[in-house]
This record gives sequence, structure tokens and C-alpha cells, in this order.
Amino acid sequence: MKVFWAMRDHPSAVLLLGQVVAILAYPFLDDSTAGRAVLGVLQLLLLLAAVAAVRLTPAFSWAACIFGGPAMIFAVWESVAPNEGWVVLASAFFHVPFYMFVSYAMIRYLFHDDVVTRDELFATGAAFTVVAWAFAYLYAAVQVIWPGSFGDHRQWFDLLYLSFTTLTSVGLSDIVPVLPNARAVVMIEQIAGVFYVAMVVARLVGLAAARARRF
Repeated sequence: MKVFWAMRDHPSAVLLLGQVVAILAYPFLDDSTAGRAVLGVLQLLLLLAAVAAVRLTPAFSWAACIFGGPAMIFAVWESVAPNEGWVVLASAFFHVPFYMFVSYAMIRYLFHDDVVTRDELFATGAAFTVVAWAFAYLYAAVQVIWPGSFGDHRQWFDLLYLSFTTLTSVGLSDIVPVLPNARAVVMIEQIAGVFYVAMVVARLVGLAAARARRF
């Protein structure tokens, strides 16, 4: 019951916490097929519940049916056959647009009025992590289409690590794109990371200035 009330009052905070827990839990479940499958499905369910709580629209309902449902199936399938090329590609085909749509919905939630609530602040972090997950799945597809894109074949969690270090522009990753196509995708994520930070900062500064003028 407490989880239900927390999801209703602070859905973005619960989503962000869930994303962080998934990052911390994944290394312990990396050798467990069942663990990876359960974690993948629970994460997608958390995404669906959080976005439904903050922005339930007909477009989201369609996105959940077209991309969210198949993404859950392939989350389980990919945990069973993580090195099967067509499974990785199909999983990315459904995961990437679904995660991108979720991040878009969270950003729309952040920008929908002139008042910044506590949960909307959590939404800035939640949307950021969702974008990182989307690019990790995209990188997985890239290395299937162009083998050797990141040097040796990388496991999914390594690609998630690369995605976070690229999106935050900290440059800490020991995993680097080798082939031109992979480098192009990495550059797109770098642009997305800088643009996202600039957009959120501009939004908060604009609201603070507007509030100062009112008072």
C-alpha cells in the first residue's frame, strides 16, 4: 500500500529510484538468466506505471501496446539468448523507441506548467536515465550490425556504462567506439546529453526569473 501511495504522489522519484536500484543490482544478476529477465520486466513495468501516473494519454497507450509489450517479451528472450544477433536487434527495435517515448513523456511532464514540483525535479533525473538506457540498447544493435564497433564484443551492462559516461560527458569510459558508424551514434548521444542539460537549466532559470518578476 505504501508503494502505491508513493507511486501516486511521487511517480518520477520512484522511477528514478528503480533505475538506480537496477544499476546496482545488475552486476549481481549478470550470471543469472532468471535474474536478468525479472529485472528487465520489472523495470519496464515501473516505466509504464510511472508514465501512466504523470501523463496518461492515448499516444502513450498506443506506445505501450506497440513497443512496451513486445519489449517485455524480448527482455526475457534476450536474457536467455544474450548473444543471439537477431534477438538483440529485435529487442533494440522495441526498447529504443519505447524508452525514447518515455523520456519524451517525462520531459513534457516537466514542462507542462509554470510550477516546478518536487516530483518534477525527480523527473529530470528519471528522464536522463531513461535516455541512457535507450542508447545502451541502440549500442547493442550497432555492434550486431557492425561487429567490432566497440573493439571486443561488449556485454549489455558494459554498453550501459558507456552510455552513461557519454551522456554525462565525463569521459571516464574505457570502452570507446572504433568503427565510424559507432562513433556517429556516440556523437549523437553526446549532443543529446549537452542539449538536455542546457534545456533543463534554461527551463529552471526561466521559471525563477518569472517568479522573481511576479514578486
